[in-house]
Formats: sequence, structure tokens, C-alpha cells
Amino acid sequence: MKQTNRYSSRGTNRRLFEGERLLVFTGLLGLTLAAFVAIYIGFNGAVVLPEGNLVSAFSFNAAIGVFILSIAAFMPLSGLNPRRRTILRWSFIQATLYAYAVETIQHFRGINPRFTRTGSLMDNISGALFGLESLLIIVFTVLLAIPFFRRRPSDGERTLTVLGIRYAFISTMIAFAAGLWMIVLQGRFMGGAGNVIVLHGIGFHALQALPLLGWLLERADADNKRAPLLIHLGSRAWMLSIVLITIQTILGRSVFELSLLPLLAGGSLLVWFLTALMAVRKVRNAAAGGSLFKLFKVRRLQR
Repeated sequence: MKQTNRYSSRGTNRRLFEGERLLVFTGLLGLTLAAFVAIYIGFNGAVVLPEGNLVSAFSFNAAIGVFILSIAAFMPLSGLNPRRRTILRWSFIQATLYAYAVETIQHFRGINPRFTRTGSLMDNISGALFGLESLLIIVFTVLLAIPFFRRRPSDGERTLTVLGIRYAFISTMIAFAAGLWMIVLQGRFMGGAGNVIVLHGIGFHALQALPLLGWLLERADADNKRAPLLIHLGSRAWMLSIVLITIQTILGRSVFELSLLPLLAGGSLLVWFLTALMAVRKVRNAAAGGSLFKLFKVRRLQR
């Protein structure tokens, strides 16, 4: 009997975003709000006295929108039963809609949505609920991540993409820890020049960067032995960059200075970028090979 490879990308029937229209709309709403805020800033500026900063509202809505779109993409591959999937979907939706509302409305009112010093009692309560919703989003993400680590890869389950998703969730946990770090600091700055928001952002962007490797290699129908090695290499390089950025931030130093740790972190991200280029090249080669095969086949039929 022929043994199937545990990283086979053939015979897959689960599609990204499948059955998650509401989550997709929720993510797109965040991007729409970000676009609206950007247009408003262009005409009126970003500062709304006494505490409002519309740049923060723009970046938050865009980031959460992209995050929820990533969650919508992963949900069909989780293996959750319909009931649990529905509960998790609506949990993400309600928490996200509240976060959009508080972040956007409060900044337009000139109130810091998290750590206001001039707001009313209701503003402080809404800020506390905002923090609670942020913690709930962490819990919901952990509940979604667990099935990806519990099940064993098998043929026909998008195993290359799932491998990237596993690494992405590990990185996301570090990003959440950075978010809690900022809550403790009541800001984003650490020491003289450390900026926790950089670590926070890099951690979350793994949700797009790391599964991308698996998705591309599935499209290329890459060699079953080499494809997972490429994903491991790119994902571990990304994780190393996060560790180095974390150390640099703890030291209270900027990740953009020309010193050892930032240079090593940049080199690690470059390794991920090169693996992504290799995956893209495999897709192009597979597409070109397929086109030539089809052309050769048509000519043979014509003869």
C-alpha cells in the first residue's frame, strides 16, 4: 500500500474564508472605518482636544480589520464543529464591533479610549470594558488556535497552510503579551527609546506572513519533503526576529538603530522574505509548466 505524505497538499477541499461571510464583513468594516478616519485627518488634522488622536483610531481599526480577516480565513481549517464555530464567530464579532465603536467614537470626542485623564465616569467604565474585550479577544484566539495544535496533519487538510498557521498563532501570543505589556505601562514606550508597538505589530503580521508560505507552496504543489522545510525556515526566522526585537525593547532601545540586535532582527526578516520569494518562484514555475503542458496537449490533439 502506498504511504501518503503527512504534508501532502493535494486533494484539499477546505477553502479559506469558507462560510465566514459575517467575519469577513466585520474585518472589512474596520478597513472602511480606517479609510474614513484617514480622509477626515486629511481635511481636519489628527488631534482632537483634549486627548484624542485620530491616527491611533486609524491604525487600530485597520489592524483589527486585518486581524479579523485573518481569523475568518483560518476558521474553516480549524476542524471545529458547527456549534463551536458559530459561538466563536459571534464572540469575535461582538468584541470587535465594541472595540471599533469605542476606539473611533472616543477619539473623535477627544477622549483617550483606554487611559483617559479628563473623561467622565462613563468614559472610564467604557475604557475598562474596552480592556476586558481585549482580554476576551485573546481568549477567543487561544480557543481557535488549540484545534490547530491538537490534530495530527493528514492528507487533504491543507497541511502546509496549517503548518504556517501554527507558527502564526505562536507569534500572535507574543503580540498579545506585548499588548498587555502596554496596558501595564499605560503607554507604548519603554525606557529611553524602546517602543512596544513595534513588537506588537510584527507579532500580529505573522498572521498574514507565515500562512502565506504554506498557501503559496500549496498553489505550486511543491515537493512534499522540501515544502515543510521551507515553511519551518521562514517561520523560525520570523520568530527569531521577534525574540531579538523583544530583547531590544526590554533594554529600552529603538529597534531602528544600527546596532547588533536590530541588524540581526532585520537579517531574520530578510530570511523570511527570501523564503517567500522562493515560494512565489515555485508558483510561477508551476504555472508556466502547466501552461506549456496544456499547449503541448492541445497541439497533440490538433494533430
